[in-house]
Amino acid sequence: MTAFQPSEHIQHILASLPAKPGCYLMKNAAGEIIYVGKAKKLRSRVRSYFNASAESSPKTLRLREQIADIEVIIAESEVQALILEETLIKRHRPRFNISLKDDKRYPYIRVRWQDPFPKVETTRRVLNDGSRYFGPYTAMWAVQNTLRTLRRAFPYLTCDRDITGQDDRACLFYDIKLCNAPCIGAVSQEQYRAMIGELMDVLSGKSDRVMARLNSEMQAAAEALQFERAAVLRDQLRAIEYINQRHKVVNPNMTDHDVIALARDKNDACVQILFIRNGKLVGSDARMLGGAEDEPDAEVLSQFITQFYSEAADVPHELILPEEVEEARIIEQWLKDKRRGHKVTITVPKRGDKRALIKMAEENAEEALRMIRAQWEADTLKHEAGIAELQQALGLPKPPNRIECFDISTTQGTAIVASRVVFVQGVPRKGEYRRFNIRSVDHAGSDDYQSMREALTRRFSRYQTALAEPAPRDPAQTDRDETWRLLPDLLIVDGGKGQLGVAVGVLREFNLLGRVPVAALAKQFEELYLPDEPNPVILPRRGEALFLVQRVRDEAHRFAITAHRQQRTKLGMASRLETIPGIGPKKRRALLKAFGNSIDAIRRASVEELMAVKGINEQLALTLKELL
Repeated sequence: MTAFQPSEHIQHILASLPAKPGCYLMKNAAGEIIYVGKAKKLRSRVRSYFNASAESSPKTLRLREQIADIEVIIAESEVQALILEETLIKRHRPRFNISLKDDKRYPYIRVRWQDPFPKVETTRRVLNDGSRYFGPYTAMWAVQNTLRTLRRAFPYLTCDRDITGQDDRACLFYDIKLCNAPCIGAVSQEQYRAMIGELMDVLSGKSDRVMARLNSEMQAAAEALQFERAAVLRDQLRAIEYINQRHKVVNPNMTDHDVIALARDKNDACVQILFIRNGKLVGSDARMLGGAEDEPDAEVLSQFITQFYSEAADVPHELILPEEVEEARIIEQWLKDKRRGHKVTITVPKRGDKRALIKMAEENAEEALRMIRAQWEADTLKHEAGIAELQQALGLPKPPNRIECFDISTTQGTAIVASRVVFVQGVPRKGEYRRFNIRSVDHAGSDDYQSMREALTRRFSRYQTALAEPAPRDPAQTDRDETWRLLPDLLIVDGGKGQLGVAVGVLREFNLLGRVPVAALAKQFEELYLPDEPNPVILPRRGEALFLVQRVRDEAHRFAITAHRQQRTKLGMASRLETIPGIGPKKRRALLKAFGNSIDAIRRASVEELMAVKGINEQLALTLKELL
């Protein structure tokens, strides 16, 4: 077997690599970053991809065949290299890197303890603002359920009043016993804060003292024949008991731990994480990972930790893992920095309670992966049934394995956007989604027909261009061209007979009428109109074909609305923010970046969250809240 010989360019790079920590970016012939890695010594790590030890890794063999260039970035330390690697992976999403399939911020309960009369609210951002945070919770509905229950036991403030104790009357919440009305002086500041302190004890899993007090007061009230008071205390006890039942007791000595385990099946990998706070299991979650094939478990766990905790609002003081990970001490230092200097330990237990928790997490990971695979398989059967039913209902010459759907989104003629979504074997192929910013329509007045004509014309013009050009050598460019070169087995346009006529006209212009089956899906009754057929096709209401068509149509509509919203944002958000005194272009950009280009997110943000943005002081934050 002939040894692999890298190009002269790569050999020159390998010969000049520094023996320092840093990151390396491997690129293909098109300049696309296909892999990002970190190294304690760049020289030895990057060279390892091209020596005999790489022959045993199929993934490395596939990777190095595509490497046309390597860029290195030297870091000051191994910790800095780890941080840089995580940032680069998140920015470029290289195809050969392990990556979390679903990024999200976990919700927390925030108690604004720094305020004279603390409020209790939900948040996905943990700030160093003097508030007390409790969580994480795996879903916002779980947070809302917890707060609804807690409020019956601890009727905290939810209004925006300036609490002086001198108001003439309280709001409705006082009458229905969901607020103890410090606004009218029904309780003092000290009494209110004491109540919130007990609420925090319950959230921290330290409810024994609170329950003992309430039980004692309930017994005393009953003995004094104060039955209404006793009933209120009874309801408070039940609410706290409900919260306690939701949290499984694990070990009173375990205060702040995350337990992480891994399950694998063929190319799929699922990580299960258990959140343990104050000796109780407060939540768990399963996360799928992409690009994990041919990677050892230790590398998968290491990549999960760096990606997961880079976005996590809360880092525990101990991570419990099923096996050792490479560079564990470097990861510990990185996590310590994220905890503002508080130590973080990575532990691999061999026996005892912690090992039992690893076993529990592994069983949960295996079950989660089994359920996900079963769901995929079940969906595949439904997709196949839907494709077969649709072929029969529309009289198509072959199964519609590749479906393209076009939709138009506009508001009063502004920022008109067309969307194209692609479904292959009944599954959305999001990498082939495309948007068309409509240019041929006068935005003073909307013309859906002309907008659809432009979108379809541009789509099939690219088909002709892709056919006329020689096939590219670069696989990435081939993938991009393929989305235009392949014709759909079924073209769906969102609309009625008018939109169908436009589609038929465009297909005729490109000599594709008859080669590309086309249908229009009307919104009102979800009937399908076909060329030269006076009556629409009505799909069975409970059939898989209708469900498939609805998924395709809904996805096209969602994608079009998203694109249209982004266009409107570009047109109107800048001027809207800059009308606020004190907000110029620089602060506007900072606000949009911090809140995901969403004016609604800026509007919903608290004063403290706004002040966390560079350049936004308290007065500006208050002005934003008032004017938005």
